[in-house]
Amino acid sequence: MKVSVFVVLACILSYARYAHAATNVTMTTTSYGYDDNSPPSAEIAFPHSDGYPTLHNLATETNGTYGNPITFATNKAEYKPGTIVYVVHLRKYFIMEDECGDCDADWKKGKHHIDLWMGPQHTSSSGALNDCEDKVTRDNAIVIVDPPNNLPVETTLMFQNNQCTVKLF
Repeated sequence: MKVSVFVVLACILSYARYAHAATNVTMTTTSYGYDDNSPPSAEIAFPHSDGYPTLHNLATETNGTYGNPITFATNKAEYKPGTIVYVVHLRKYFIMEDECGDCDADWKKGKHHIDLWMGPQHTSSSGALNDCEDKVTRDNAIVIVDPPNNLPVETTLMFQNNQCTVKLF
């Protein structure tokens, strides 16, 4: 009896050490795309090809499912490359793959801020892209860090063919 209780307890403690609890964080969410990336491109700071625990080699807008998240940027001290988040007002999953200058400045002040990739991996109408980026910006967005993989997802791309197609919730 003592051995089986010990084994069960050891298994529980081992699992707890590796389990991640989802955390709701209220933060600033902004958006960026090819035209306002620095430099203008789809290049990211933490590409998978360089050995980072990320999925993409370029900033990518996908359908935003858990298995196919969209690129986001922030300070790597805030969230490590490869961190997955779920943005509630967009009903989409994102993965940390890039750096963000404004996010760095906010993090130094203790303010959470992530920048969400939007649009294609090439230039597009910067006016239309900027208007769409403004549409999704929130000062007090609810973001779930290390979310479960079964949250509702809106799979429509946010920006395509120079059109803002984002759906807000």
